[in-house]
Amino acid sequence: MNPRTTNRITELFRITYPIIQAGMVWTSGWRLASAVSNAGALGLIGAGSMYPEVLKEHIRKCRAATSRPFGVNLPLLYPEPEAHIRIIIDEKVPVVFTSAGNPKIWTGLLKDAGITVAHVVSSSKFALKAQEAGCDAVVAEGFEAGGHNGREETTSMVLVPLVASAVQIPVIAAGGIATGQQMLAAFALGAEGVQVGSRFAASEEASCHPDFKKKVIDTGEGDTELSLKQLAPVRLLKNNFYQQVKTLEHKGATPQQLAALLGRGRAKRGMFEGDLENGELEIGQAAASIRSIRPAAEIVAELWADFKAGLARLHL
Repeated sequence: MNPRTTNRITELFRITYPIIQAGMVWTSGWRLASAVSNAGALGLIGAGSMYPEVLKEHIRKCRAATSRPFGVNLPLLYPEPEAHIRIIIDEKVPVVFTSAGNPKIWTGLLKDAGITVAHVVSSSKFALKAQEAGCDAVVAEGFEAGGHNGREETTSMVLVPLVASAVQIPVIAAGGIATGQQMLAAFALGAEGVQVGSRFAASEEASCHPDFKKKVIDTGEGDTELSLKQLAPVRLLKNNFYQQVKTLEHKGATPQQLAALLGRGRAKRGMFEGDLENGELEIGQAAASIRSIRPAAEIVAELWADFKAGLARLHL
């Protein structure tokens, strides 16, 4: 393995380092995306928590703040994504990462507009479907990841090599990656890039509430759990809301009962407004290794420096 910065991922997205900042709800607005892109990685605006006009505003502010490529992450599980897609096309966003849905529906339209498309998958079966749909890359996201997760509960250590051996398009590893050493492990498994979420949630430019950032860096091993599996599996920090979910689940709650508890705006209440007990706090297992809130550019530099240092230690 050569510690060069040019591979299929850097060439595909026209970036310096094969590092992608995940598009996280209530966390990755234009300030974070532009800071990451300016640092030589790929910043993504998280459209999952944005109305169409808000997304347009973030795209325009991001473009004004960076001359480097950036993208939008668009979860397809939300109803009526057409308005978001139309704005993405009209605003000539260069890169789109889709997730939580069927890539076959929208990939062709996006690629016809000249957009580079990657899709987030939780199995090699879905990776093959993304390749068949025309996606340029796939993100193999393991069970360790924060936020919405795959029902298969496959860890990154198992998932990444399975996906890498199943498809010909480049593979980006995600889930449990917050350090250069973890990035190096992902490359050893066959990835050509990494998508990093939790580490950038604890950045100065992240749009989430300062109290949530502090909660992230105070997180220890075992402080998160995959919950709400009857709705859409999501990894949560353990708090009062999480305990309510667990109590209902232990009583054999129906999906309707869980949906009623979740309600509307629960994630905004927690991550954006800072209600650390009654809000939904989404973060990955890698939060246990995060102990500081840093500028995004420093995070990118540290990831790459530690990646190269790890290579040197292994004498590869």
